[in-house]
Amino acid sequence: MLPEHIKNIPNKAGTTVYAMMSGGVDSSTAAYLLLEAGFNVVGCFITAWQPPFLDCSMEGERQDAMRVAAELGIDFKTVDLAAEYKTRVVDYMIREYEAGRTPNPDVMCNGEIKFGAFYEWAKERGADYVATGHYGQTERAENQVKLLAGQDEHKDQTYFLWQVPPERLAQTLFPIGHLEKSRVREIAREADLPVASKKDSQGLCFLGQVDMATFLKEFIETKPGDVLSEAGEVIGTHEGSELLTIGQRHGFIVNDKSPDSGPWYVIEKNVNQNTITVSEDNTEGGATYNAQIITLTDVNWLADNVVGHHQARIRYNQPLQDCHLEVEEDKAIVTFKKSLQAVALGQSCVVYEGARCLGGGVISQVSRK
Repeated sequence: MLPEHIKNIPNKAGTTVYAMMSGGVDSSTAAYLLLEAGFNVVGCFITAWQPPFLDCSMEGERQDAMRVAAELGIDFKTVDLAAEYKTRVVDYMIREYEAGRTPNPDVMCNGEIKFGAFYEWAKERGADYVATGHYGQTERAENQVKLLAGQDEHKDQTYFLWQVPPERLAQTLFPIGHLEKSRVREIAREADLPVASKKDSQGLCFLGQVDMATFLKEFIETKPGDVLSEAGEVIGTHEGSELLTIGQRHGFIVNDKSPDSGPWYVIEKNVNQNTITVSEDNTEGGATYNAQIITLTDVNWLADNVVGHHQARIRYNQPLQDCHLEVEEDKAIVTFKKSLQAVALGQSCVVYEGARCLGGGVISQVSRK
């Protein structure tokens, strides 16, 4: 039931895999499949920083992961990465919102924690590979590792994996990426895993369901500001421009109460002046379609030559969009065939060649063609 590149690893009994186990069905099934194939599997639960003002479900998740590990008869370790998560993910996220950008903390969590601090921790303790329950695939050919979309197109998670360095992908196993989600649950039930019927987790990586505005108010001192029309007229109020993002249609008040008014969409924000600009024009090519040319920084490429015509997405599960990619030293320019809607600075733009994820970068500039 494992993909070929994992089946073909020799001396499985002498190969140690540190498997990240979150307490969910995906990572639990991944660990089970590796064990069934003969690997020496060590289950690992990562504890991350938890805000004191939110209900903490982490201990319950850890208990579920421990139950699965006990059922499988494998060693289990709890890895405390709370400090790293706070400084590398949470603090970064807060800084980005303060600057008026919209970061993707799940991308940072993978790059900095799962394939950053945890990867380093595992390798220092003798891990030959690390493994996760991500819906992604790798293919090894000609001394190069390709990152491929998961078989289940509705669950593909390569959008969140573009930041992982190629050399770390080469030491990572994705045991369920070639399976449909429904099949993963079937395997979990057949193996009598305690979490086989557990619902999927939602929300931010490690934090769960979080209202972002409520979260940010605990760390950012916000104040009311003006809502502007496209003509620059004051037409309403908001609680803080840092709490809003491009394309958002709630979280602010427009004073026009006419029956034909709205909905209104944020099309621009200025954190220095604490204003947002809104528009009712949501038609294709209208005010909310704000980007056809995108500049990327903090790029990470998973192939040798990525210049050319490809496809890309700027948010998770967005249909892939035709584009042309140019690379200029430490940045890239992505020109899309059609304008994209509600593109915010700080988001990730991830580039694909068919099913292969070529890498991506952080959106630092947008413009209409």
